[in-house]
Formats: sequence, C-alpha cells, structure tokens
Amino acid sequence: MTGNAVLENVRRYRTIASLYRQTAAFRPAQRSTLLAQAYEYERLAMTELEAHFTVHNTASWNMATAA
Repeated sequence: MTGNAVLENVRRYRTIASLYRQTAAFRPAQRSTLLAQAYEYERLAMTELEAHFTVHNTASWNMATAA
C-alpha cells in the first residue's frame, strides 16, 4: 500500500473517531459506547501507521545493511 493510501485511511479513521466523540458530547446516555467506538477507530489509525512505518523502516534498514 502506498504512503498516500495509508495517510488517507488514517485520515478517515480519525475523522470517524472525531464524529463519535462529537456525538458522545450530545448523547450522554450512549456516551460510553460512543467513546469506545472512537477509541477503536483511533486504535485502527495507529495500527495502520505503525504497520506502514515498520515495513518502511525494515526495508530501509535491510537496504542499508546490504550496502
């Protein structure tokens, strides 16, 4: 997956998380469930970034050690 696709996915996940947090502010009865959903989307965003940079850094490290 390209860097731009990863960043687009992260942007989408964080936008969705933000919408859940905003909704939680106006729906106190569902607040805990909505914040749990927001947390899950933030976790997805971080997982996506970590996976991308782990692969990228590993490839860079392999190229540097091979030279």
